[in-house]
Order: sequence, then structure tokens, then C-alpha cells
Amino acid sequence: MKLIVSLAMAALTCFAAMASHPVSQLLDRLQPGASKRIVIKQVDSPEHFFEISNSNGKPMITGNNAVNIAAGLNWYLKYYTGNHMSWNNLKIELPDGALPVPSRPERHTRPSDRTYYLNYCTHSYSMAFWDWERWEKEIDWMALHGINMPLAMTGVDVVWRNTLRRLGYDEAEIDSFIAGPAFQAWWLMNNLEGWGGPNSDEWYKDREKLAHNILDRMHQLGMTPVLTGYSGMVPHDADERLGVKISGKGIWNGFTRPAFLMTTDPRFNEIAGIYYDELTKLYGPAAYYSMDPFHEGGSTEGVDLTEAARIITAAMKRVNPDAVWVVQGWTENPRAELLAGVDKGDIVVLDLASEIRPQWGDPDSPSPYVRTNGYAPHDWMYCMLLNFGGNVGLHGRMDTVIDEYYKALNSTHGENLKGTGLTMEGIENNPVMYELMSELPWRKAAFAKEDWLKGYIKARYGKFDSDAYNGWLGLASSIYNCPLGNLQQGTTESVFCARPSRKVWQVSSWSKMREYYDPADVINAAVEFAKSAHSLSSNANYRYDLVDITRQAVAEKGRLTYKDMVAALETGDKAAFEKSAAYFLSLIDMQDRLLATMPDFTVGRWINDARRLAPSESEKDLFEQNARLLVTTWGRRGASEKGKLRDYAHREWNGLLRDFYRPRWEAWVAQQRDILDGKEVADIDFYAMDEKWVDARDAYSETPQGDPVEVSLEAIQLIRQ
Repeated sequence: MKLIVSLAMAALTCFAAMASHPVSQLLDRLQPGASKRIVIKQVDSPEHFFEISNSNGKPMITGNNAVNIAAGLNWYLKYYTGNHMSWNNLKIELPDGALPVPSRPERHTRPSDRTYYLNYCTHSYSMAFWDWERWEKEIDWMALHGINMPLAMTGVDVVWRNTLRRLGYDEAEIDSFIAGPAFQAWWLMNNLEGWGGPNSDEWYKDREKLAHNILDRMHQLGMTPVLTGYSGMVPHDADERLGVKISGKGIWNGFTRPAFLMTTDPRFNEIAGIYYDELTKLYGPAAYYSMDPFHEGGSTEGVDLTEAARIITAAMKRVNPDAVWVVQGWTENPRAELLAGVDKGDIVVLDLASEIRPQWGDPDSPSPYVRTNGYAPHDWMYCMLLNFGGNVGLHGRMDTVIDEYYKALNSTHGENLKGTGLTMEGIENNPVMYELMSELPWRKAAFAKEDWLKGYIKARYGKFDSDAYNGWLGLASSIYNCPLGNLQQGTTESVFCARPSRKVWQVSSWSKMREYYDPADVINAAVEFAKSAHSLSSNANYRYDLVDITRQAVAEKGRLTYKDMVAALETGDKAAFEKSAAYFLSLIDMQDRLLATMPDFTVGRWINDARRLAPSESEKDLFEQNARLLVTTWGRRGASEKGKLRDYAHREWNGLLRDFYRPRWEAWVAQQRDILDGKEVADIDFYAMDEKWVDARDAYSETPQGDPVEVSLEAIQLIRQ
């Protein structure tokens, strides 16, 4: 009898857990037991909203679906309890006692039900080595930020493996086509084949399991994942191997591109059908399919784009008649001819970089790919790209992000504006910008960044602090206010990470950096921000921001000191050169020490995550190779140097600064010293130096070293010399 009662109680407990609202479960993941203190209520409503109110002395979050409720919960946590969920701190600490409740209900609505998230590149530059534990936290972050349309490409390599098998490819051929764990983004965007592989049977099993976990949780929270559809990608030799007609055999930055299967080929529908059959068997049908058949220079030779679009859409519709094609608005794609082949409602365009070079029809757009009529008549989404390559650095366009969004919303193109999106290439950086962007749909009218920052500081640090606010004002008017018209791709790159020369400006090949702020303003902002250390140092978000802001200030000082070195070289002043060079190297050393205080800024975490994810001992070195390649040379000599991919994904990280970037500068300083002494010198083979680090397997720690506040204050003293 006792056993029966125990089983019954266990069943009831299990049922109760299953029956609880998914946002309540999310809340308990943030802090166990928190769901007992906050009431969650979902109601049927055609309006997309959340409301914060009082239910018998407890805060109550009401909304019309799970994601909107989660967004309301996040609003409550930030603005009522001072808990800011951020990548550097994915947990909360609710205060003891009764939780604050509003004196009257606070209600927010948004004009569209769509919020898109992720870029193919994000899956590689940030997520390549994530396990389920990290993914679970990220999906919670998504829900709390109102995201309901995430790109879910984990496990699509399993689909391709099964598809190629059915087409008669053997395992060696499949291995040479499917990319390794860190490079799958560019494989799926039709840029390269096989690089970083091969992948093992265990890898594919793990990917399938992880994909199911990700999709199940997304569905549980009411999200509508975007799966990778089929738009014609085939191996480059498919004309010979499958006897099909392809368009072009291209090269992308030194890598062989997959081919485009002509949609007019008799086998197109057959191959598309096999792909969708395998995709659906594994992960089910989707409401959205992401496809970018001509991304970054894909060959359109001989392709009737309008007819191709019709055929690609029809193949998608055979899986789900209501499915929508999601396409990236990037450079010249999607071309007007392609859009002409799709009916309105069957495609939505992500205006991928609305804050940098809007293509939605803004008459003031600085984009070299101006679209006077935008994407009309099709639906589109206002997106913020912000980060390229996962580079570390403070950067943002606060005024532009705000102004352009409301300008678009109220323009003639606003009728087709169906939501917002975060389309960065790398995450876990600049939390202030993602918070700002995520709130835009919930705020009815434009606002001043200065006013918004007051609430942000209180939310992020648990209380308002005037010194912190003054620091943020300095940043918001300088490095976080890159103007419309400046087309630089992401952060002003740290000179520490650059290949040394007498003409260093940017680090990566395509950053398009232009001066838009005074480095002294950033240094002064860091000094102001550090004044609040005495009152905010116990707050985890403050400690992270102090390290990050100080890091930026040290990088700015490094750029100024580099100019001193070059000036000394140009005048032949050896004493001045020695002094500035020694100071420059000491700044790199300080930067490395500073970043060692936070696991978020260590190469050790990146490499160790890669090794931990490897499904077998034999793959640990391969995964580490992927990790080291991606953030340094990207490829071997051809792709790195001629393809100009080197340092695209550079990271100002502890360990990399010490062992990868500093040796470059040491070698250059020694070379310049010899030149000043009148000696003959040889060119430095920087690639050979870089490759040596890529192929090494020395261990790196991710355990924090030193106190972040103490080292930050020490760094500030150094840069004020």
C-alpha cells in the first residue's frame, strides 16, 4: 500500500511539473523556487503584450504567449528587482521578503509577433563548442529577450550526411564535403567544403541528440525555429558525380565552393525532396526555412533568378504549404529578380545590418547596395548586426539603432516591417546594445539614450550610481555612438591584435574602420566608471563591465602609444622608440593579466570547451585545431594570406595576447631596432609564427587569476602615466 501511495505521489509530482507553465520552469532555472514568488498567467489575445501587475501581494506577469510572458518577466526582473540577465551572468538573485509590485499595472505591446535571432556565423564564431547545458541557458536568454524566431542549424550536418548517402556518396566523399565543427556556418552558406573535418559517427549522433534538445525546448517556450532549407547546394563535382547541371565552380577566399544545382535540372526536385525528407524525419516540418543560395559571390551564371525562386519556393511548400522562406538581405542579395519569383507572404527578408547600411528603403542609407523601394512588396525585419567575427571590443550605434528603427516603423515601408532581429556574427559581448535593441519593439516612441541608460544602470548593477552613469555617458557619446554613414564592420579593432608594421590601422581585412571618437574620451570614461568600484564591486555585472571597459581603455592607450613608436622610428629617435616600445609591450602584458581575471575573456575557455565537446579522445586535438584556426589564421597559408581571412575573428583574450599577439610585436620591435642601428633585416614571416601557435597543444587555463577590480584599477593607473 505504501508503495502504491508513493508511486501515486511521484506521478502527481511529475504531472504537476509537466503541467506548470514553461516560463515558470524557466524562472526556476534562473533561481530554484523562484516560480513560487512570481505569478505567471497566459491569456488568449490577438494583441502581442505583457503586463506586470499585483496578484495578492505577489508580482504577476501576464501575456498572450510564453515568449511575451518571458519578455515581461525579464522587464520585471530588470526594472523592479535589479536583476539583469546577461551572457556574463546567466542567473538571478531575488531579494528576500516580499517582492516589489507596481502600484498599477504596467502594460507593453509590440507591433509584430516576430523577433529573429542568430546569424549562420554566430553558430561558428560563438556556439561551435556548446553543450546542452550552455544551449539551455541561451534559449532561456532568448525567451527573456522576446525572441521567438531563432535560427536552428545544429544537426543539419546529419541531414546532409543522410542525403548524400541516398545520392550514392561514400563516407570519404561525405567527409570531404561536410565541414568540421567550427566551420559549418560557411559550409551551409555555400562558401566552402570539408574544412575542419572529418566528423565521426559519434559526432553525428551527438549532434542529432543536441538538436532534438534544442528544438524541443524552443517549441516548449512557444518559439518557431527557423530550419535550414534546400536551395540548390551540391558538392562542387556534382556535375560529374551525379550527372546534373550546375552553375559555376567557384572559389571563396581560397576554399572550393559547393556548386549551385540548376533549378531547371530534372533532378532538382528529386534532390530537394530527399533533403527535405531527411530533414523532416529528423526534426519535423518547419514554419520557416532559411536559404541563401547566392551568398557573398555565389555564381548566378546562366540562372534565371525569378524562375529559380519559384522552384525553390515550390520545393519548400511541398513540405509545408504555409512555410515561409527566410533570406538574408546582405550586399546585393536577395536580388530583385529573385524576389520577383516569390509571392508576398512566402518570404521574409532580414535587413541584416539595418544600423550600418540599411537597405529597407531608407532614403538616407549610406549602403553601396541602395534599394530605393526596399524589399517591397515583401515582408522584412529590422536587424542589428553589430559584431563581426566575434571580435572583442566596445562598439555600438545607440542613436542610429533607436532613430532608424522608429524611422522605419513610421515610414512607407513600415507596413511590411514584421519585426526585429539580432543578426550578429558573434555574441557574449556589448550586452548594453543587445538590451537596447531587444527593448525597441516594446517601446512605442523614440527615446533618448541618456534617459534609457539611467534605467539600464539600475537594472544591471542593482542600484543607480552616478559615477557609473557618468562613465556610461562618456561611452555613449563616443565609442557607442558610431554614426550612420560610417560603414565599419564592428568594433574599432585593437592594435594589439594587428600584424605589426609602420602602417597599422585595422586588424582584419574588411573592417572598414574609420575614426569616429576620441580615444581620450574612452579612457576618461573608464576612469569615471572605475570610481564606482567602492560601491558596486560586489555586483557580478559591474565587475565584468569594469574589466571590459578598462580593457578598451588599455587598447586605446595602446593605439596612441603605437603612434608614438612610429613617430620615433620616422625621426630616427632610438631612445624615444625604446621607451615607447617598452611601454607598448607592458600594456599588452597588463591587458593579458586583466583579462585573466574573467573566464569570459580567456582563450582557455574557448579551447577547453572544444576539447570537452569532442566525443572521443582521438577527436580532442581536431576540435582544438578547429578552435585555434578560427580565431587566428582561419585557414592555412593560402586562405590566411591570399584569401585575407587571417585575424578576421581575432580575439583580445588572455593567453592569445601573451602567446600569439605579443611575440609578433616583440619580433617587430627587434627588427625595427636593428633598422635604427643600420643593420640589414629580413622580412618577418608572421604566418609561420601564427601557424606554430595554431599547431601547438599547450594547455590554457580558464580559472580566474587575480581580482578583477584590483587589476582593473592597476591597469587604469598604468594608462594614466
